[in-house]
Amino acid sequence: MMAGVKNGKLLEVENLVVEYPVGSKTVHAVSDVSLHVDRGETLGLVGESGCGKSTLGRAVLQLRRPTAGRVVFDGTDLTRLGGEALRRMRRRLQLIFQDPIASLNPRRRIADIIAEPLVIAGIKDRAERDRQVRAVMTAVGLDPDTAGGRLPHEFSGGQCQRICIARALVLEPELVICDEPVSALDVSIRAQILNLLEDMKRRYGLTLLFIAHDLAVVKAVSDRIAVMYLGRLCEVGPTEQIFTRPAHPYTALLLDAIPVPDPTIRPTVNIPIGEPPSPIAPPSGCRFRTRCPRADQRCADEVPPLRPISGGQLAACHHPLTGSS
Repeated sequence: MMAGVKNGKLLEVENLVVEYPVGSKTVHAVSDVSLHVDRGETLGLVGESGCGKSTLGRAVLQLRRPTAGRVVFDGTDLTRLGGEALRRMRRRLQLIFQDPIASLNPRRRIADIIAEPLVIAGIKDRAERDRQVRAVMTAVGLDPDTAGGRLPHEFSGGQCQRICIARALVLEPELVICDEPVSALDVSIRAQILNLLEDMKRRYGLTLLFIAHDLAVVKAVSDRIAVMYLGRLCEVGPTEQIFTRPAHPYTALLLDAIPVPDPTIRPTVNIPIGEPPSPIAPPSGCRFRTRCPRADQRCADEVPPLRPISGGQLAACHHPLTGSS
């Protein structure tokens, strides 16, 4: 049995690099990222728009092939698979997209949309497909008799996301990558979808990689949190520790950005507001140094590695807010 299976790690990403050309230049979307997701846990992956978190999720599924590094799922390196072998493995990994309405074919019936993964997987028995579709629709709160024959435009955004969740779960995968699954929804609907994902995690024994830019959302569902900035990991740790004792200045900035319904409370981290540098020409050393009040020459000269802070918390910072440098 592979080491990743023995120690309970369902997914291991090792030194992953994703780069792609834009004209004569190169976008450094993901740079030397290593992380793992244990069986049955939810790992939240957070960061600003453009930090590479969605690219990382797609690279895990091999929807975008990595430039370098490994993606080990249940002991198998997905980067070495292709063709039919990769297709078979993808039955065990699924993706929930950010925009539920845009991810549904407007001309297909809901039952057919949900059944499509079964068809692709080679399940030819129509009765068996119908049985599985009805079961998963019921599980996500959709009536298969009234909803199955309708088209996507007849549903609200929240209902469309339930359809997308049903489509992702119909093959009963082990790992589901949730790419900003509530960011396109009304605030009033977000809690319902988050609760549904938690229910489905328990019902199907899922492992989740939950990608979001909103730390408040991630806190509600995650066991651990990984923070990305400009293609690199800044910090990884248990959710409670990340929220109560952030070690990286960027994590502290994200926490300060969470709205608080009290105008007398002021931000505790004084970091210049502005756009991050371009991933086409990222800064040397620590990529956050151009916005960090603690940066010095060492931060420009050396890339800080992820190193232990305390209690399973890791931070890539020469001058962490907690622990020793």
